[in-house]
Amino acid sequence: MKREYHPLSAHRLQTGTRYHQPGGDREGVGIDSPALDVMTDLRQIPAATIDLEAPLDAANRFMIRRGVRLLLVTDDDRQVLGLITSNDILGEKPVQFALERGIKRQEIYVRDIMTPCEQLEALSYADLIQAEVGHVVATLKHSGRQHALVTDMSADDNVQAVRGIFSASQIARQLGVAIQTTEVAQTFAEIGAALGH
Repeated sequence: MKREYHPLSAHRLQTGTRYHQPGGDREGVGIDSPALDVMTDLRQIPAATIDLEAPLDAANRFMIRRGVRLLLVTDDDRQVLGLITSNDILGEKPVQFALERGIKRQEIYVRDIMTPCEQLEALSYADLIQAEVGHVVATLKHSGRQHALVTDMSADDNVQAVRGIFSASQIARQLGVAIQTTEVAQTFAEIGAALGH
């Protein structure tokens, strides 16, 4: 049976109408806000991805262009092969790799420096539905990482998929406090002190 669709009612735009901006209409994010308020949701924002065979310098330029500090390393089938961060690119890893191999930095590729999929951990989207920002901050501190991946099951084919990403620096911006990217406050007391509560 064919469904019948009716036109929606329309109205005139009022003088002084504004437009929405991503994240601009959220009330201030606090430590007890829902965790999902500070997650980059890949269903709403395209994932920043790069190919395994991309030169390291190209990955760095792409991060700068996109304004991100993490790229998912993927193949043509959208499978996650690993990830690479700005710390990976700008830190000691490339220098050590080049010295060990006797090559120049320009000869290093993403595959040489990335963290492979088998070594990655992720949070479950289902666990985050009831979690608060403080839980995410404590998790990042506990892991000693600047980012956390979030997975759920793909609706298309019921396989695990990266649904979102938490970033310590983004959370710090949203909380309106300066959080050291290497040291994120772990307890609610530390977070409260950082926020001046």
